Amino acid sequence: MSEGAASEIVDLLVIGAGPTGMACAIEAQRAGFTTMLVDKGCLCNSLFHYPAHMTFFTTPELLEIGDMPFSSPNQKPNRSEALEYYRKVAEFYRLDVRQYENVEQVDGADGNFTVRTTDRFGRAVQHRARKLVIATGYYDLPNYLGIPGEDLSKVKHYYHEPHPYYGLDVLVIGGKNSAAIAALDLWRHGAKVTLVHRGKEIPKSVKYWILPDINNRIKNHEVEAYFDSVVTNITEDDVTLATRRGKVTIANQFVFALTGYHPDFEFIERLGVKLDKANDRCPVCNPGTLESNVPGIYAAGVIVAGERTSEIFIENGRFHGKLIAEDLRRKRVAA
Repeated sequence: MSEGAASEIVDLLVIGAGPTGMACAIEAQRAGFTTMLVDKGCLCNSLFHYPAHMTFFTTPELLEIGDMPFSSPNQKPNRSEALEYYRKVAEFYRLDVRQYENVEQVDGADGNFTVRTTDRFGRAVQHRARKLVIATGYYDLPNYLGIPGEDLSKVKHYYHEPHPYYGLDVLVIGGKNSAAIAALDLWRHGAKVTLVHRGKEIPKSVKYWILPDINNRIKNHEVEAYFDSVVTNITEDDVTLATRRGKVTIANQFVFALTGYHPDFEFIERLGVKLDKANDRCPVCNPGTLESNVPGIYAAGVIVAGERTSEIFIENGRFHGKLIAEDLRRKRVAA
């Protein structure tokens, strides 16, 4: 649909087609509302960009949405199983998902919003909706280091699979689950791995089946580790570290800077939604309904917790859809 063309209005448009966004659309549909989801990537885009052989830290039933059972032969399902499950859910509920559309601007007000997007070819598209949900997650925006050389092509902020790094000097920056998993996977597939973490040790919060594994690899010098250390410079052939022993330069061919991610606060603020700076930049919203300070715009999923990105996951974010659908139903009855 071209810019300026008329479009049929939907009751609820969800920005973000991950599990939480899908749950919001499903619950609204079950309450009798028309819905649409818009995502700048594919369905469950963040899950798609997880490591290829990633295993979830939770059991299948805690990933379920729309009261559809998630059957898995494994106690903890993997990425491939989850993607297949969410595809089947989208198919079952006939969700209207507009993939590869990036939201550029939102105009209008409660009851009549216009959402302007661009598709992957740069063409303008617009949609109309009475209510909006922001369920954009946080995985698309890495926390950058801000050091020389970070813009080199050899620096990655996402880890996908180990094969391309066989036999190469690889540096992993970070100390949480994603960094530990990447370091172990790379080492097991023949990479020469060095881990750098600003903390004194691998945090005890790392999953219980990963923590002893990474600590044993470090103890045996199978994975070299620098604690109380930071990377200060990256070049084409090496990296420089500031360590407790002073400056260290080591040979390097690839860097995985797995230092976390953050929500798109700028986009949220462009919608008029206020962020509470005294509360880790959480969007200002009614905790009982998740409606923000902007009438008709709701927050859902991890963005509800602002900078506390480890507070909300699929397991609890999936229930946000019911809160929103109940509020939509109350407002319709009141009208």
